[in-house]
Amino acid sequence: MDFLPEDKRFYGRRHGKKLKSGKLFLMENLLPKIQMPTAENMPKNLNTLFSFKPRALWLEVGFGGGEHLAEQAKRNPDVGIIGAEPFLNGVASLLSHLNGTWGKTANTEQLIENGRTDNVRIYPDDIRHLFDAFSDETFERIFILYPDPWPKARHEDRRFCNPKNLIQLHRLLQKNGQLRIATDVQQYADWAVEQIENSGLFERVNKDVRKPFEDWVSTRYEQKGLKAGRVPTYLVYTPKK
Repeated sequence: MDFLPEDKRFYGRRHGKKLKSGKLFLMENLLPKIQMPTAENMPKNLNTLFSFKPRALWLEVGFGGGEHLAEQAKRNPDVGIIGAEPFLNGVASLLSHLNGTWGKTANTEQLIENGRTDNVRIYPDDIRHLFDAFSDETFERIFILYPDPWPKARHEDRRFCNPKNLIQLHRLLQKNGQLRIATDVQQYADWAVEQIENSGLFERVNKDVRKPFEDWVSTRYEQKGLKAGRVPTYLVYTPKK
């Protein structure tokens, strides 16, 4: 039974199709090595979660299939990236990207892809459970990419860019940090802009919302939307001084 407060209950799916043996192996052998601790066991300095001292820390909320997170980790080996995703099939997908076996026959002899820095930590659950365990101004970047739009009006409070979460995101972002949001649901984009601007906590720094971020890594969700004729919106905000 779910005893979480109403505003922290998770309403999405936890499981999808049965995992194949290679992904099961990674869930059992790689995930425990790079899994985030619980809120009760969270170190005050998140840098200690890594085997090196990261130049910066980034957070991706709901990383989906993990394409963006895995590629950003590869391009930025000096950055510690924390990803949260409650959908376990998505977690398994990210692990296979980090392992270098996504779309291939799994090689169970290696856990991290050869040449890759171990700079990813995964929380296979709702990131809101950890918010209070994170110190102020922890993250240089926070990504919210293709979140569940919850299109029905009665589910509006389930959308991630709500007032309570925005207060936490503002607290967790460094003064010159960036909150990056991408969606191909115009209704959600308009709602998110309204919520963020009404909060008074952030200011938008990108003028062209149709132009992807400079280092953008497209995801399977974006490609699916583009094939369906949907137009993505890209938003970049920084905390107000």
